[in-house]
Amino acid sequence: MDRETLVLGIETSCDETAAALVRRHPDGRGEIVSNIVRSQIEEHRAFGGVVPELAARAHVVHLDAIISRALEDARMDLSQVDAIAATAGPGLIGGVLVGLTTGKALAAASGKPLVAVNHLEGHALTARLTDGVKFPYLMLLVSGGHSQIVLVRGVGDYERWGSTIDDALGEAFDKAAKLLGLGYPGGPEVEKAAQKGEAKRFDLPRPLLREKRLDFSFSGLKTALRLAAESVAPVTDTDIADLCASFQAAVTDIVAVRSKQALERFAAEYPDSAPTYVVAGGVAANAAIGGALRDVAARTGTHLVVPPPALCTDNGAMIAWAGAERFALGLTDGFDVAARPRWPLDELGRGAA
Repeated sequence: MDRETLVLGIETSCDETAAALVRRHPDGRGEIVSNIVRSQIEEHRAFGGVVPELAARAHVVHLDAIISRALEDARMDLSQVDAIAATAGPGLIGGVLVGLTTGKALAAASGKPLVAVNHLEGHALTARLTDGVKFPYLMLLVSGGHSQIVLVRGVGDYERWGSTIDDALGEAFDKAAKLLGLGYPGGPEVEKAAQKGEAKRFDLPRPLLREKRLDFSFSGLKTALRLAAESVAPVTDTDIADLCASFQAAVTDIVAVRSKQALERFAAEYPDSAPTYVVAGGVAANAAIGGALRDVAARTGTHLVVPPPALCTDNGAMIAWAGAERFALGLTDGFDVAARPRWPLDELGRGAA
């Protein structure tokens, strides 16, 4: 499609209620027109994690107002939108149903095409919106629910090279924080405590690093952290800082080694392509992990792309952009499209582009 298009994106897969308007220019450039995100952290803080029923209820209460604000900020109305994109999975099924049903209702009422977006594809394509990254490239997705290394060959064309066999990295951070009596969300709390700690005090494992496959495993590391905490109980503030620093150092080593291995594979399989490594997901904001990845990129001659933090966590702009990319290829969906709690990125269908 060689004309300018404007897409409304709706995101409700977990604990952010979000809507955005994104413009795709004829030359493929993207522009965020408006982007509204409402976090549910306060609703879930007392429980130390996301409660699915509370998340879905909050989406029901706030989504209409969030969409209205996105349109108002853009100084536009629904009649000016070319298509409506909504997350159809993966995610907490109650929340996904709220957003997808709303998207269907708006599309039906306005006569606009519907694009059902895989939430992971939203993360995968964000770097094309922010930095104009060209295919093919590698993506490291590290978030509360996902830890994957994915080859991005084109829109709808993905190959998973590595994934977690147990906990996702964000989940591991949250569990580590809860174990040590820190707040929620856990990632920022562990990182803050780690800044005051000694990373070499506790010798924590680096699971799977002796294996050649590109998978992750964080469950054993979490268990080792618990045992280390029990060995010095009752823990002091100094102990907690040292435990967090040791935990973060182990995680950083794991991510760095796996990234280097993946980039070496990419260089071997795509010798004529300049390597680009895109990092997406909330854990991308961790300074220690970011620093390690910059070192890996420098050593391997890789262009490292990390979208702004607000676009690494869940947001409507990434869904609107993925919808715009798919819409430009003529990929739309009927109103019978179903919400999916699980939807692997590499099931989207190779060769769709």
